[in-house]
Amino acid sequence: MGKGFFISKAVGVVLIIVGAGALATIIALSVVYSQEKAKNNEVSPTHATTTTTSTGTTGTTGTTTGGPTTPPSNETWDKYRLPTTLKPDHYNLTLRPHLKPDPTTQIYHFTGSSSVEFICESETDLILIHSNKLIYYNQTNGQMASLKAVDPGHNAPSIKSTFLKTETQYLVIQLDGNLMAGQRYQLHTEFIGELADDLGGFYRSEYKENGETKVVATTQMQPTDARKAFPCFDEPAMKAVFYITLIHDINTTALSNGEQASQENIVIDGETLLKTVFKPTERMSTYLLAFIVSDFGYIQNSVDGVLVRIFARKSAIDAGQGQYALNKTGPILKFFEQYYNSSYPLPKSDQIALPDFNAGAMENWGLITYRETALLYDEEYSSNSNKERIATIIAHELAHMWFGNLVTLRWWNDLWLNEGFASYVEYLGADNAEPEWKLKDLIVLNDVHRVFAIDALTSSHPLSSREEDIQRPEQISELFDAISYSKGASVLRMLSDFLTEEVFQHGLQTYLKTFQFQNAVYTDLWHHLQMAVDLTESKLNVSKIMNTWVLQMGYPVVTINTATGVVSQKHFLLDPDSEVTVKSEFNYEWIVPIKWMKTGAVQNQLWLEAKSVTIEEMKASGDAWVLANHLVAGYYRVNYDDGNWNKLLNILNTNRLLIPEINRAQLIDDAFNLARAKIVRTELALETTKYLRMETDFMPWESALDNLDFFYLMFDRSEVYGYMQDYLRNQVTPLFNYYKTITENWSKVPTGHLDQYNQVNAITLACKTGHPECITLATTWFKDWMTTEQNKIHPNLRSTVYCNAIAAGGADEWEFAWKKFQNATIAIEADKLRYALSCTKQPWLLNRYLEYTLEPKLVRKQDATSTIVYIAGNVVGQPLAWDFVRARWEYIFNQYGGGSFSFSNLINGVTKRFSTEFELQQLEQFKKDNADVGFGSGTLALDQSMERTRSNIKWLAENQENVLTWFKTEAER
Repeated sequence: MGKGFFISKAVGVVLIIVGAGALATIIALSVVYSQEKAKNNEVSPTHATTTTTSTGTTGTTGTTTGGPTTPPSNETWDKYRLPTTLKPDHYNLTLRPHLKPDPTTQIYHFTGSSSVEFICESETDLILIHSNKLIYYNQTNGQMASLKAVDPGHNAPSIKSTFLKTETQYLVIQLDGNLMAGQRYQLHTEFIGELADDLGGFYRSEYKENGETKVVATTQMQPTDARKAFPCFDEPAMKAVFYITLIHDINTTALSNGEQASQENIVIDGETLLKTVFKPTERMSTYLLAFIVSDFGYIQNSVDGVLVRIFARKSAIDAGQGQYALNKTGPILKFFEQYYNSSYPLPKSDQIALPDFNAGAMENWGLITYRETALLYDEEYSSNSNKERIATIIAHELAHMWFGNLVTLRWWNDLWLNEGFASYVEYLGADNAEPEWKLKDLIVLNDVHRVFAIDALTSSHPLSSREEDIQRPEQISELFDAISYSKGASVLRMLSDFLTEEVFQHGLQTYLKTFQFQNAVYTDLWHHLQMAVDLTESKLNVSKIMNTWVLQMGYPVVTINTATGVVSQKHFLLDPDSEVTVKSEFNYEWIVPIKWMKTGAVQNQLWLEAKSVTIEEMKASGDAWVLANHLVAGYYRVNYDDGNWNKLLNILNTNRLLIPEINRAQLIDDAFNLARAKIVRTELALETTKYLRMETDFMPWESALDNLDFFYLMFDRSEVYGYMQDYLRNQVTPLFNYYKTITENWSKVPTGHLDQYNQVNAITLACKTGHPECITLATTWFKDWMTTEQNKIHPNLRSTVYCNAIAAGGADEWEFAWKKFQNATIAIEADKLRYALSCTKQPWLLNRYLEYTLEPKLVRKQDATSTIVYIAGNVVGQPLAWDFVRARWEYIFNQYGGGSFSFSNLINGVTKRFSTEFELQQLEQFKKDNADVGFGSGTLALDQSMERTRSNIKWLAENQENVLTWFKTEAER
């Protein structure tokens, strides 16, 4: 799955919605079913044909008429993992989505039938198959399913009883005899489900085109929502072949993983429909299934016999917004074929942009789904960062076609390997497609530095969990976080670096060839990498090294004393006084690869395999200096003795180009975080920003701004704020003037990709610190748009200009932007406006905006979480957002569960400014008050927020006076 919005590479999903709302939906579906049944006497199960209704279904058990009122307790079906007694071979699945609501209940629904053929692995009298929120048509024998033997001369036992176990999400089928080992059976079911707008399973997305509301039936199965679309063995190891048939309205297009095999008109209840049959899929996991019905348009080309198509709303296709994705898909696909030494395993690669989609994208095999902003590019509206995001997300998803789809994780505890790998090689694929952008280094800012902040908490977790610890759907959802994506990418990049890319690729290629169409665990990859290493003269032990990074949380800070040559390591914790309660078999020691420089010259790599060692080469006397973690290839921080720090600061101020750009960014990030951990003085960290008056490169500035965000969060309500503003305004003014000059008074666009990013940084910080010329620039451009209705603001600058103009303005500016947001037909432009609306300083407007987040017709469900977090990022909006979330938590959790809210992002976002005892008490009370409601995928985030708040409280108490003095002194120079 794509990295959310990055805003947020990861996405948490709550899978179970309970309470009166769920019961009402079930009852409504039962009414719909009864109405459909009464209409006709068709024989096809997908057309609502049964002999009895399922009005006996309840909100807790879903039992059929005549079945037990409450399901009996049983050790097997009370467990969340499937038993190993049955193994699916293939499914025949027919679905009919209704794109108009039922006239009586106003509920959207779909009907379906499924026949799954499975092999009995060991004798059993019980069939468990996953099912969630489906109502089953009763069969003639009064049960919810029918069973027959496939092998000639063999009979299946009769079904004794069927019922739904909603807690563990099973359809339970008890038999009056045993299924025999080695025999094949076929289970047939007929069902109805809601085509809800919850962004999970088989769901609906709505949009307006030419004044008409249109509905798309689409899917998001990962991780455990295929069971909402049809009964299935919904675990990644339960691979099977899928024969998909979709029955849909005339003038709509049906898509699925496989190629279309045939299409014909059929008449049902007097209505002419289309029946589209797809060729069978390859053997694959349920979470990679996709089926979509829409009236979208598309463009296409062919890449060495592979059909590539880009689907989107017709108006978007007609406007050429799919062309960039189409142009880049082919080169990226070819790159990965070479990288994996394996041909693309399917005949087609469909990619579709959806108006409503919770993640960034999803790697469904042969039919990749995207948010519109992650696939569609419009030169008039899209910034260079929008363009980069499209290239990297396409690369991320195409990387999965092999790593994840062809070879699939056995269980979700190894999710990090799947997502971490794609998050690493997305930079390689996008860099190949856009070589002038210099994308490879950006992994340091986007992933390494990003995840360092989370992995420095005691509430972090290892990359690989024990299989038995990840059982429930919400536990699985919690794994879709920055650790799995960004730390996974960071340590795999480190592994590739010290093995060399050639060795890494060779091991990867044999791994994929060995396990194609099967499942694997991370140690299988280690084995194949070791075989590749053994072909060289290297004596590296891959498992020994990497297990220290995979099986324990956190990372080390490596301290180098250049006076003595002593090099040591220690578990880096943001709060050094916090207690690590999770034991580690490695005692929080790592085997650390150290690439380094000495006085500007790159040295041979060293290894740190103990707590402390003496390395003579690390001694540096006189003017000599040492810089470790060259090009930030390693996943660790570096500290030095005071003398070496002073030398490095001097080099930054006198000859910064001796230090690579990526390491200048590293020095800033390490210094600020070492200061937060009380390892170095906070003043030393602030000293790293003094040279920025001379810096024009993007990465150091971005690193500084990322770290200064923490200072804004801690001090924008205190007396430090004014002096900090004065200092930073002085520091950014040369950069602001630099871009004013090279763009000829803002009339041109900088040529370099990263230069365009740094132009945005210059304007953003200048306006944020109250630079008069910058404020005038933003408000003038925005006012011109309001007056002339012609938007002349360059797409690169729109987010920051909109935000600053709205912050400086009042209700008129906000209402103008709100109107533009509501009428926006380009998703990327709508996103820029949605962010900017959160920048107003008017509390009443922010409160109104918060209320809008729970109105899907005003703010799409997919955008609700990030909008609340945007508002919380505003110093005026933060307490409003926190009160809003607290007051409505039960409603948000129960009604917006499913795929529409990322609870981890939400909790982290609204609490990141917390730094007082009172706010900590509020957090603790929030946890206590909502213990019965639950926090789903936000459970870990809540603990992290409390830990972060405690750390902030202590840091402020120890640093506020010193920080005030430093900023005051520097601002008055």
